[in-house]
Amino acid sequence: MHSDQVRDAALLERCAAMLTADERARHDRFVFAKDRHQFLVTRGTIRSLAARYLGVDPAACRFEADRYGRPSLAHPAGAAFAFNLSHTAGLVACAIARGGEIGVDVEDTTRDAHGDLPRRFFSTAEADALEALPAGERQARFYEYWTLKEAYIKARGMGLSLPLDGFSMLLDGAGPPRIRFLPSLPDDAASWQFAQFRPTPRHCLAVAVRRRGAERTIHLREFTLE
Repeated sequence: MHSDQVRDAALLERCAAMLTADERARHDRFVFAKDRHQFLVTRGTIRSLAARYLGVDPAACRFEADRYGRPSLAHPAGAAFAFNLSHTAGLVACAIARGGEIGVDVEDTTRDAHGDLPRRFFSTAEADALEALPAGERQARFYEYWTLKEAYIKARGMGLSLPLDGFSMLLDGAGPPRIRFLPSLPDDAASWQFAQFRPTPRHCLAVAVRRRGAERTIHLREFTLE
């Protein structure tokens, strides 16, 4: 969803009318208009997607957050609808699955990647691999690592209580991205599936999903808020 292209006043009013009192309060606390706009479009997007998926009125969808701040669908109750949201300048991304753990992260790759971030937050193997690349390739690869790691963290739904340096993303060109865990962060690497996309020339997007059995098909589709 290209959030900066949503400018129709009537459409934005419909999105605003669907906000709960708590969501309205959060919206109003944003200082800058661009942040209020992004919040409104993001909420409108997830309600519209849930409504299409479940066949309900968008205004009837209600969400709740757990102790880590991760939102889930509270009403309609019992719906097999797992989702995760991410947004950055100009883009809102939503990953949807029929239940299970799923995470998504999208980043604006035109922002400078600070030189000390990999050594501070990545695993040693990832930081070494990044530094071994030619200087001109490091910015793009940094965001590939970053979005994949964030997508996994978000799929687990436990925030940064899971250390970013406790696992490594493997980007060796031998198929889709894979994950490897340090002993300090036990998990089943074989159960995780990842996909990475470039929805626009400036954005990098990654999806992480835990599969139960056969490999899942992960599609990227553009959504238009109406």
